[in-house]
Amino acid sequence: MKLNHDLHLAYCTNIHRAETWPETLAALREFSLAVRDRVCPGKPYAVGLRLSDLASRELSQPAALLEFRRWLDQNNCYIFTINGFPYGQFHGRRVKEQVYRPDWTSDDRVNYTNRLFDLLGQLVPPGIEGSVSTVPGSFKEFITTDDQLRRIRANIFRCVEHIASVSARTGRRLHLGLEPEPLGLLETTDETLDFFDRLRAGHPDDSRLAEFLGVNYDTCHLAVEFEDPAGSLARLRRHGVKISKLHLSSALKLRPAPESLAALAAFANDTWLHQVVSRAADGKLTRHKDLDAALAAPKSPAEEWRVHFHIPLHSPPAAWFDNTTDHLLGVLDVLQADPRLCSHLEMETYTWEVLPPELKSRSVVGQLSAEYDWCLKALRARGLA
Repeated sequence: MKLNHDLHLAYCTNIHRAETWPETLAALREFSLAVRDRVCPGKPYAVGLRLSDLASRELSQPAALLEFRRWLDQNNCYIFTINGFPYGQFHGRRVKEQVYRPDWTSDDRVNYTNRLFDLLGQLVPPGIEGSVSTVPGSFKEFITTDDQLRRIRANIFRCVEHIASVSARTGRRLHLGLEPEPLGLLETTDETLDFFDRLRAGHPDDSRLAEFLGVNYDTCHLAVEFEDPAGSLARLRRHGVKISKLHLSSALKLRPAPESLAALAAFANDTWLHQVVSRAADGKLTRHKDLDAALAAPKSPAEEWRVHFHIPLHSPPAAWFDNTTDHLLGVLDVLQADPRLCSHLEMETYTWEVLPPELKSRSVVGQLSAEYDWCLKALRARGLA
C-alpha cells in the first residue's frame, strides 16, 4: 500500500507454499486478496512478490505475464518489489544453507536475477521504483578462494549492467539489494562496506553501482548481529550505499537460563537455518550456525542470545523470551527523520508453518493482518502513514 512520503508497504509472499507460477498466483488469490480486504479495502494494494526460478520462467511467457498484469489491474494491486533470495523450493523440505545456492559465483544466479528484473520492468507502475532483494553473495563457509570472491563481484556487476539496461528501456528506476544475514558472506555493516569498496575499486567512477546496487536492510538480521540501527544506516549512507529495501522483521532474544533453553527447543526445525549470535558480558560475540548447535554448546548466564527466527511483529515478549522490536523501531525512527532513506518497506515473517503453537493462534490471513496493524500503528506514530 502507498503511505506518506511516497513510501510503499507490503508483506512478502514467501510465507506461502508456492514454487510454480500457478501455485504463486493461487496463493495471491486465496491469501493476498483476503489480507487486502482486511487492511486496505478499496485502495491500491501492494504485493511483495516472491518468485522461484521456475515460477519466474513460467511467468516470463507472454500469455502468463499478460494475464497477471490484467489480474493486478482488476484487483487494484501493484508490484514494487520481488524477493529473489530463495532460488528453489522454500517450504516443505530441508532448506538450511542450501537457500544460498546457487550463489553469486554461479551464472544460474545471474540469469535468475536478470530475469526477475526483466519481469519487474514490465510490472512496476510508472513513477514507482522497483527492487529485487538477493543473497549476500554467498554463505561464508562456501567461499574458500579469492577466485570465488572475484567471480561474485564480477557477476554482481554483470547484473548491475543488466539492471541499467532494463531501467533505460522501460523508464523505471530499478535496483538490486544485497541482504546481509548472519553467517552470510556479508553479515555485518563492516563486511558490507568492505565488499562495496572492493567492487567499486574494480569499476572506478562507474555511477551505475550507486544507482542500481544497494542493500536490503533486514531488521531481524542486523539485530541478531547486535548492530545499532542508527549507526549502521548512517555508515551505509555516508559510504554512498543505497538502501534498496527495508525488511521489517523481528528476531528472538533471551538469556540462556534453563527454562528459556527448554522452551527455545520448540523453535528448532529442519527447514531453515536459525543462526544464533551470543554476546558475553565483555561484549564478545560468538556465532553458531544453527539453533541445535547453540543449544549443545557451553553456556554462561551472563550471555544474551539472539536467534535468526522471524517471529510475528505483533508478538509480545513472553516469560522466557524477548524480541528485537527495538531495532526495527530504531530503523523507523531513522526513516522518520529522513523519509528519503528508502521507499520500500516489506514485512517478512515467512516462518508461519514452523511457529510454535503459542505464536500461531490465528490463521495466516489473521497473522498477516495483525502484522499490518502493528506496523501501520508504528508508522502512523512517526507520521509515515
